[in-house]
Amino acid sequence: MTRAIMLQGTGSDVGKTVLVAGLVRLAANRGLTVRPFKPQNMSNNAAVADDGGEIGRAQWLQALAARVPASVHMNPVLLKPQSETGSQIVVQGKVVGQARGRDYQRLKPGLMASVLDSFARVGQGADLVIVEGAGSPAEINLRAGDIANMGFATRASVPVVLVGDIDRGGVIASLVGTHAILDPGDRAMVTGYIINKFRGDVSLFDDGIAAVRGFTGWPCFGVVPWLAAAARLPAEDSVVLERLVRGGDGALKVAVPVLSRIANFDDLDPLAAEPAVDLVFVRPGDRLPADAGLVVVPGSKSTIADLADFRAQGWDDDLKRHVRRGGRVIGLCGGYQMLGRRVSDPLGLEGSVTDTDGLGLLDVETVMQAEKAVRNVEAWSLEHDVPLSGYEIHLGKTQGPDTTRAPVRIGHRPDGATSADGRVTGTYLHGIFASDAYRAALLASFGIRAGGGNYRAAVDAALDEIAAALERVLDRRWLDTLLSGGSPA
Repeated sequence: MTRAIMLQGTGSDVGKTVLVAGLVRLAANRGLTVRPFKPQNMSNNAAVADDGGEIGRAQWLQALAARVPASVHMNPVLLKPQSETGSQIVVQGKVVGQARGRDYQRLKPGLMASVLDSFARVGQGADLVIVEGAGSPAEINLRAGDIANMGFATRASVPVVLVGDIDRGGVIASLVGTHAILDPGDRAMVTGYIINKFRGDVSLFDDGIAAVRGFTGWPCFGVVPWLAAAARLPAEDSVVLERLVRGGDGALKVAVPVLSRIANFDDLDPLAAEPAVDLVFVRPGDRLPADAGLVVVPGSKSTIADLADFRAQGWDDDLKRHVRRGGRVIGLCGGYQMLGRRVSDPLGLEGSVTDTDGLGLLDVETVMQAEKAVRNVEAWSLEHDVPLSGYEIHLGKTQGPDTTRAPVRIGHRPDGATSADGRVTGTYLHGIFASDAYRAALLASFGIRAGGGNYRAAVDAALDEIAAALERVLDRRWLDTLLSGGSPA
């Protein structure tokens, strides 16, 4: 069997994704063939794997960190929350249906076979697989049929390292409490723990380590400091939007309405990295800023439902005033669909509302269709005459007069639409801002010089920086054993 270790958290958003990315990069830097794996993920930030199909964006990033092609088997079960129909269920890259939360709990045991099959495939030819859990094993109310944490670990015989987030407080209680409520079989899978997001003098936590050891017997495999480089990585979950700093002194203010079912919002990360850009995420209850030069309407997992919320916030009127003032608008994927005259969903794929008026800023109409477009693509910006690369993940076909002014060509076909006055554009292409040439041309059209550098190289450098930090602070004996062929337990 391929060697494996699993990082599980004492709660959600404790930093497991970044730690796995850093560890697989560290292993790759030491010459190992290493691969990431996450049995179940819940996120609307999806990516297209190299072998086709959808996976969580985090596993795509971890594959990049491991310097291996991303595979659908690295994230065999992906849940994409949507509106009335609960979550869309993606298994081994393909949509298999929708389910509400309670119904999904009944479906989970039947998905274990796919999870174990994918785990075996990921392990073929690898020296090491580093697995990421989801949520927390302390959610013992969900233990029956679990495929994400201890249910997987026990079935696959993968030792577990717990991750506790000291920045949120209560880390000792969360570790000791997890130990207390796990059943003996699950508790036996835990080999130790890592403290994450520590600020200040690490020696101040020495007594904390002793306390955890006294209550649990678990060793500490390291205290990881707050990793500034993590901010340069694509974020996985929209929970991070709640912590984004708003406002700045950039020459160009770019406003992004935070839709209820926002998807693939990491499209905006390259703009956030530009020193001259003040990227403002506008939360429900706030208005679109009147001094924004550009509004980006991001992707959505449920276009019709988000259109209703968009209007409920008064953002439709704000957006029209923005355009009348001479401001510009870019719609991405679901945001592109929202900018049109009408959105129809005759098959009820998104919910019970099957037809609605769009925002009317583009002369196009969208009809949702059962077949989902999921592909990585090479493209060209017809607007700025520069190369692009990215991916498509969408339902629906958009047609209308404004598509004759397509801003993008994907392969040999035009994509997207532009208004007659050129102020409003939309495209199905995700990742457009990651093109350094496109971003430079876009900013130049506002009279601004780009200064963010090579975005993809910056992400890669951040992964190396995180790997180096982990090598410095993690327990040397444990780490060397993990990366040298011994048992990580």
